[in-house]
Amino acid sequence: MIEFGHGTHTGLRREHNEDTYCADAETGLWLVADGMGGHDHGEVASALARDVVLREINQGQSLAQAIQSADEEIIQHSREKRSERPMGTTVAAVLVRDGQFEVAWVGDSRVYLWNGELKQISQDHSYVQELIDQGAISAAQARTHPNRNVVTQALGVTQPEQLKVETIRGKLESGNQLLLCSDGLTEEVDDETISGILARGLSAQEAVDHLILAALDNGGSDNITVLLVRS
Repeated sequence: MIEFGHGTHTGLRREHNEDTYCADAETGLWLVADGMGGHDHGEVASALARDVVLREINQGQSLAQAIQSADEEIIQHSREKRSERPMGTTVAAVLVRDGQFEVAWVGDSRVYLWNGELKQISQDHSYVQELIDQGAISAAQARTHPNRNVVTQALGVTQPEQLKVETIRGKLESGNQLLLCSDGLTEEVDDETISGILARGLSAQEAVDHLILAALDNGGSDNITVLLVRS
C-alpha cells in the first residue's frame, strides 16, 4: 500500500503560485513542477509539464520520454503565443509501480529518499551545483550563494537536443519515504530539519503540512510545494 501527502503554498513574498504538482496514485505518478517566467508564463509552463507527462505516461511512454515531450510542447506553445518572455519550468517526478520506483528530473526541484536517514537522490541542474562539483564552493556556501537560483536546465528553455533528463531507479522498501519538493522548501529548510520531520511518525499528510509550515516560519520567500510518498 502507498500512502501519500501533498500540498502547495504561494509563500509569503509572492503574489502568485507558479508551482504545479500531480499526485496520481492510480497511475503511480507524483510530480512537482516549478514554473519560471512570471505570472501566466510560469503557471502555464508548469501546468503543461504536469499534463503532458501524465498523458504520455498513460499512453505507455517512459518517464524520461514523457519529460522530453513536455519540453518540446512548452517550446512549441511559446512559439505559437509569440511570448516575449521565455516560459520555463523545472520538473521532478517519481513513477512507482510493482514496488519499484523511477525518479527523473530537470532543474533544481528535488527528490529525496528517507530510509532512516535523508538522502538527496536527484542532483540539481544549477549553477551552484556546478561550482560544488568543481570544488569551488561547499554545499553550505551554496545555500547562501547569490546565484543559487540560477538553473542550467529547464523545460521550455533548454532545446530538446540539449535536454538532460536524468533518471534513477530503485526498490521502494517498506518504511521508505520519497519526498518531492520545489526549491521553496529547500531554500528555507535544511536537510537535518526535513529529516527530523519525516522521522516523527506523522501521517504522510501531516508531515507535508509540517514541512510547508517550517518553510513559512523561515521566511516563505518562494512558492512551496511538497509531495511525500510512503511505502
